[in-house]
Amino acid sequence: MIHKFLMALGEFYQLRINEYPIEDWIFRKEENMESRIETKCIQEGWKPKRGEPRQLPIYQSTTFKYDTSEEMGQLFDLEAEGYFYTRLQNPTNDAVAEKICALEGGVAAMLTSSGQAANFYAVFNICEAGDHFIASSAIYGGTFNLFGVTMKKMGIECTFVDQDLTEEELGKYFKPNTKAVFGETITNPTVSVLDIEKFARLAHSHGVPLIIDNTFATPINCRPFEWGADIVTHSTTKYMDGHAVGVGGCIVDSGNFDWKSYGDKFPGLTTPDESYHGIIYAEKFGKAAYITKATSQLMRDFGAIQSPQNAFYLNLGLETLHLRMRQHCENALAAARFLEKNEKVAWVNYSGLESNKYHELAEKYMPKGSCGVLSFGLKGGRETAIKFMDSLQLASIVTHVADSKTCLLHPASHTHRQLTDEQLRESGVAPDLIRLSVGVENAEDIIADLKQALEQI
Repeated sequence: MIHKFLMALGEFYQLRINEYPIEDWIFRKEENMESRIETKCIQEGWKPKRGEPRQLPIYQSTTFKYDTSEEMGQLFDLEAEGYFYTRLQNPTNDAVAEKICALEGGVAAMLTSSGQAANFYAVFNICEAGDHFIASSAIYGGTFNLFGVTMKKMGIECTFVDQDLTEEELGKYFKPNTKAVFGETITNPTVSVLDIEKFARLAHSHGVPLIIDNTFATPINCRPFEWGADIVTHSTTKYMDGHAVGVGGCIVDSGNFDWKSYGDKFPGLTTPDESYHGIIYAEKFGKAAYITKATSQLMRDFGAIQSPQNAFYLNLGLETLHLRMRQHCENALAAARFLEKNEKVAWVNYSGLESNKYHELAEKYMPKGSCGVLSFGLKGGRETAIKFMDSLQLASIVTHVADSKTCLLHPASHTHRQLTDEQLRESGVAPDLIRLSVGVENAEDIIADLKQALEQI
């Protein structure tokens, strides 16, 4: 930060690295100091000192005061710690980013204004005009459009691939200018499960990082860094917030990718940044280089910062994340089993079902449960799906997903309507696909609502 993720954080981690290997430090931290993830949801991030507020304060200020011009100048040179403008960073945001970083097991993190902004920053931080990256074709439709249309206008090419292909088949899509691989732990809306280890091996064999959007699983159910991922993103708008009150995103860096070993591929991190007097991020900030660059360059120039108010709401949601995820998963599995047995349902896709093609992968990466989202289709197609949704009473038709209330939508008519039929098929979105986000209400009430709506079609 431009207090902890810039000089202070960079120097803090570099100090530990110099004392002994980072692997030893992580081990000692886990052995002697680390709390379990449920405790981290409550305790990490804001650590009040004597006389400070016990609850995370909202620093609702655009600017921060200093006594001398020289103090301010050092901040702009990244030579001193402190805040100066909330467009780059804010103490409330940084406390929440620190909590998410701890939950994922990373070394540095930053909040963004949305999940879309997080995914854009995560890729754009290491890609520029003339570069190429690879992404799963099953990702969220908005991200698909961001990568395939908007970033294409910026001169960055994305190749979308079937994530279920073999390593040999996927390897054919890499190019000399490939800079990253991107996927979702659980895809939205098709709820397919990514083989993280397979994609990590592929990415690393070609000298590039693996970026994983871990929104649906959350670090409660999956920590992609433990399976070889290098960078994790989140739409914090979903389960992390949990109440559909604040839009936001987050990027977490594992600190594991060695940018200097592939300096020719990543000049933004390994050559001087003239906008900061020739700083070389990978040298000056070590394992915090990636997030430092994203903050000091991208947030400075694009300004897609999460508001302190939304960060405050997000922190409240994170405190109950471990409780809610368990209930979401239990309810979703009950709903999936009900739908699977109903004669009007053509198919159900939920990795918690033993019959699901992704069940084995889900058991490997998410043994405690995947998420509360499932997809299914009804016999009769698109019109039947619309009639079913219009007949629901408890569940709401909304463009949102993954909050405490049960909701659903029809992607072909809503979130993915900007895609062509060919693109829909490529991303696995059938005309009859319904995405059901199962909330934390009583499971029997959720199933009763599904049952009565099915009876009307």
